[in-house]
Amino acid sequence: MPEELPILYRDELIVVIDKPPNLLVHRSEIDRHETRFAIQILRDQIGQYVWPAHRLDRGTSGVLLFGLNREIAGALGRQFDAGSVEKRYWAVVRGFPPDSGSIDHALSRQRDPYEFRGERSSDEAQPALTHFRKLAEIELPVAVDRYPSSRYALLELDPVTGRRHQLRRHLKHIAHPIIGDATYGKGRHNRYFAEHLNCHRLLLACTQMNFDHPVSGQRLEMKAPVSGEFAATLALFNWNRDQ
Repeated sequence: MPEELPILYRDELIVVIDKPPNLLVHRSEIDRHETRFAIQILRDQIGQYVWPAHRLDRGTSGVLLFGLNREIAGALGRQFDAGSVEKRYWAVVRGFPPDSGSIDHALSRQRDPYEFRGERSSDEAQPALTHFRKLAEIELPVAVDRYPSSRYALLELDPVTGRRHQLRRHLKHIAHPIIGDATYGKGRHNRYFAEHLNCHRLLLACTQMNFDHPVSGQRLEMKAPVSGEFAATLALFNWNRDQ
């Protein structure tokens, strides 16, 4: 049976999926050996070419928008650029962050190795803003690091800007990295979750996205509740939250 992706919404112009973790959106020079891509799987599934309107990191799951032609994808992409798309993420992080707050921290531009760099392009840090709210927390009587116990929290994240790896980099910046993040996280905590809690993924998911339909103008609300290892981890911690 060909692989299929969960479709949250589809009409004659757009399709929205719930992207699984550990799936690239499109082919990448960084992962040349990879043979599975959301674009290819979805194209074969619906029998139409698709164009992504934005990106999700390979390890991040959740709401992902596609246009069914290049112009519609471009119109959706401009909504992201204008900041009119509302995005909500869930993340499990190390430590106990404040109950709520904002991370206003500029991020240096990160480029793909093959990305074109024009004369006017700049690598200067770009403004980046993320709001967060703590939904739950737990302290485990396990010495994962140098402390006799280990603290973790579930956060709801609202990225106002859309810089590359923004949420992962912002949470590292405030010393509460996301569990399962091999680049910006803490290896000991990642290994503890994998070896003892059977959770091998990045615990970051886009659970909701609101945007305007590019033709009708209707405000659409897409939701993708966490599932699989993410949901199992929340259940293990008795973090049974409404999504």
